[in-house]
Amino acid sequence: MNHAITLTVNGVVREASVPARRLLSDCLRHDLGLTGTHVGCEHGVCGACTVLLDGEPVRSCLTFAVTADGHEITTVEGLAGDDGLSPVQRAFTECHGLQCGFCTPGFLCTVTAFLRETPAPTEEEVLEAVSGNLCRCTGYQNIIKAVHRAAEIQAEEAR
Repeated sequence: MNHAITLTVNGVVREASVPARRLLSDCLRHDLGLTGTHVGCEHGVCGACTVLLDGEPVRSCLTFAVTADGHEITTVEGLAGDDGLSPVQRAFTECHGLQCGFCTPGFLCTVTAFLRETPAPTEEEVLEAVSGNLCRCTGYQNIIKAVHRAAEIQAEEAR
């Protein structure tokens, strides 16, 4: 039995008919065609599937799509604005905070939410914020630099 759900995804109202057990990650990727959300471990450990649900980071591989009915979802595809890449996306590019790119969408969503709550983070706060996202390629140094750089860019643009 399928359930009709309505989601606002990246500012656009989208409808889908999904089984009760359909994961949000699968709904986004397969039903809505938004393949930027990556599925890694399927256990909520790696963070690759992180999206923003009403502005808060969630593991879409652990969230049933039906529970997101009526809510706002932001995926990596929705982070950029009309004027180009978001400050977090620009910082990750500038600081080489990615290599293969598989984990990058989850990091971008996580860091976007983190910097909204903590606009001038300490080193320890950054380490804690990204600790739930795994990267097998970068060694994290450039990811951490990118978070600090994104905070700088946001502060500059706020002036």
